[in-house]
Formats: sequence, C-alpha cells, structure tokens
Amino acid sequence: MLQINSYLTFNGNCREAMTFYKECLGGELIFQTLGESALSNKMPKKMKDAILQATLTTRHFILMASDMVPENGLIKGNSVSLSLNCGSEEEIKKCYTKLSENGIVKQPLEENFWGALFGDLTDKYGNNWILNCNTHKIEKQIK
Repeated sequence: MLQINSYLTFNGNCREAMTFYKECLGGELIFQTLGESALSNKMPKKMKDAILQATLTTRHFILMASDMVPENGLIKGNSVSLSLNCGSEEEIKKCYTKLSENGIVKQPLEENFWGALFGDLTDKYGNNWILNCNTHKIEKQIK
C-alpha cells in the first residue's frame, strides 16, 4: 500500500518538539542520534546528540523528523500543513488545545460550512496544523 508520511526538520530542537507531539498525540517515539549512527565518526563531537531520525508512530499515522538541516539553512514557510483528521469532538478539542499551546491560533475550532468541526493553528515550533472532525456533523444528526 502506498503511504505518505510527514517529515519535519528542526534546527537542534527535534527531541523537544517530537516529545511535545507525543504528549499531544500519543504513540510510540523512537530517536536515533548522529552519535548512534554510522555517520558518528565523520561528525564533530558537538553534533553527536543531534537527532538523525525521530519517528512517532500511532495506529493511524507516522510523523518523522530530524535535526539535519540542509546547507542553505532551515526555511519555514506556509506552503505545508499537517492535516490531522480526528475521530471525535473530544479528540479534536484535546489535540487542538495541546498543539496550540504557546502557538498561534489562526482559526479557532468551530463548525464549518461543510458541517465538520475545524481549526487551524501554527504550533510553537512554527509548524502549521489543520484539524478536522467530520463526525461532528454525524453526532449532531444522531442526537
């Protein structure tokens, strides 16, 4: 099965950010540092603790990240967002509250014209998130 996973790049704070995402979204988090890799002997000592690969795995998605910034530096833009589809109103509220902590709320959670609970934010690490819960409309119809 073909699958796309999100991959984030950080500038030295990958461990902190991925730990934050684990606290927000749950799952199992694994880190590999440069010091633990075959590249260890080729890197300066100060880079041994840098994250080569971080993987947050849940039942529904994989979020990967690294501290390996390209030569032209880390350039954050608004052309990419992580879209999180939630299964319940409780889940979307919990995730939105945690992810928006010390971040920028672009659109608060509210029922949108397509009948879903929707919100948009930039987290404290500069990453854009779109949260959506289609079951909100369904739950209202059942009640």
